[in-house]
Amino acid sequence: MSSRTLFLGKLFGLYLIAVSVTMFAHPQATVNIMKAIIQNPPLLFIAGIIGVTAGIAIVLAHNVWSGGALPIIVTLFGWISLIKGMLLLLLSPSTEFQIFIVGLHYEQHPNPYAAFALFLGVYMTYAGFTSVTRSSK
Repeated sequence: MSSRTLFLGKLFGLYLIAVSVTMFAHPQATVNIMKAIIQNPPLLFIAGIIGVTAGIAIVLAHNVWSGGALPIIVTLFGWISLIKGMLLLLLSPSTEFQIFIVGLHYEQHPNPYAAFALFLGVYMTYAGFTSVTRSSK
């Protein structure tokens, strides 16, 4: 596996673990923060710009669709960041609220989202730290 894939797997895995632990520790605060971000257009714009920038960087540096689960998950992470960032920039705040808060039922069920993030983070971290780097010739 490439050293880039392993680095990004570790980075995203540890990030997801940190975020999911926070979500478990403060589920209502997390819901309130998500609502506040959506109701603040300048902050929403900045979040969209950051998402698009991160997504483009990952897609350009790591657009790998083979080689096992970790490279594909890292690539999906980039594409999802890019798409979510574009949605944050293009959709109205009311539409975003309907999609991200109401449609996904995040407000009623934050713990399953935290559990998914934790599971994915543990997998990516484990795979990133235990996989072998391929030698470059």
